[in-house]
Amino acid sequence: MSAAAASQHSDKVLLIEKKKGLGRKLKISGGGRCNVTNRLPYDEIIRHIPGNGKFLYSPFSVFDNESIIEFFESRGVQLKEEDHGRMFPVSNRAQDVVDALINELSTNNVEVLEETAIKTIKKSDDHFIIIDAEGNEYTSKTVVIATGGTSVPQTGSTGDGYKFAKELGHTITELFPTEVPITSKEPFIIRKTLKGLSLKDVSLSVLRKNGKPRITHRMDMLFTHFGVSGPGALRCSQFVYKEQKSQKKQEIQMKLDVFPDEKENELQNRIKKQIHETPDKYIKNSLRGMIEERYLNFILEQAGIEEETTGHHISNQQIAEIAHLFKSFTFTVNGTLSIEKAFVTGGGVSIKEIEPHTMMSKKTSGLFLCGEVLDIHGYTGGYNITSALVTGRVSGMNAGIYQN
Repeated sequence: MSAAAASQHSDKVLLIEKKKGLGRKLKISGGGRCNVTNRLPYDEIIRHIPGNGKFLYSPFSVFDNESIIEFFESRGVQLKEEDHGRMFPVSNRAQDVVDALINELSTNNVEVLEETAIKTIKKSDDHFIIIDAEGNEYTSKTVVIATGGTSVPQTGSTGDGYKFAKELGHTITELFPTEVPITSKEPFIIRKTLKGLSLKDVSLSVLRKNGKPRITHRMDMLFTHFGVSGPGALRCSQFVYKEQKSQKKQEIQMKLDVFPDEKENELQNRIKKQIHETPDKYIKNSLRGMIEERYLNFILEQAGIEEETTGHHISNQQIAEIAHLFKSFTFTVNGTLSIEKAFVTGGGVSIKEIEPHTMMSKKTSGLFLCGEVLDIHGYTGGYNITSALVTGRVSGMNAGIYQN
């Protein structure tokens, strides 16, 4: 997107790609369908980019989510809106999005060098000297670093851009995985008691030291052999990292509420009613259908209810404990999977050192940066790609203008 924008203002644009084939990460995004942007209002989009999303207000005034939609649709890629404003190609093919961008480069005579790894970028007087792994040199008045982060490294994003930016005077904030599964050493996780169990529309929270939620996400989640995953857990993951840092300890607490629409006392009354309607049945049979059976049995075990317990033999205190566990099951987590397993990299080039209206470096004139190499990160749902395409467009446009 950056090269395409630059080519509208300069007839000498060179795109250097480390791997063979352009847009490798784009091809696998959105499960191979490419969630190309999100149609929610600006404020909502920014709210879904908890990592410095407010920085995007300025570039949005130049090129925004509606501009992205117009860009692709005017180039033959019809888009459709799905839940929560997510925009996909009607064809459900990420390749169509990649092809539209490649065609744009071809139409505008952008020179593309594939399978070329860059070693260093140096600034000399008013131009840059770019040296590749083979020792070849390229000179240019402007350079755009659009190398991505360090997540999904098989696509080529192995953190090279951070090295280049640092050598050119930039600060790199600490890198960490976001949108990544969470790990736990709880006995029920190690025993794989709930492995493979998916829970729909639940509230999952990361707790502060005082037991209050730092963040809560209401979505689906999944228990795995190493911890928790699924959309709710992925969204909580960056806050696990942040809370570990703020509490200065490895293990922190998370809380699960599987009935987020009911107050605890209402749930308690519902459980009591169901049990009293069938007092001869075992509790696990009286409450069957309330929630997935494996989770029900797990909570009954956590509440200390014997398997043979019937409605005649359960106390009000035990019923209160079942309701409490359904609403506030708390468990310990100890981190996340590695940054290589993450969908998105947290941290990056400090946005304080970037001019938001042009994406030019405040440290090195003629240097532009965009996309995931910057310290901007959002949830999945088209937010990260929106940030990448918007900052890509603005950086390329201004690099092309600056070149002249």
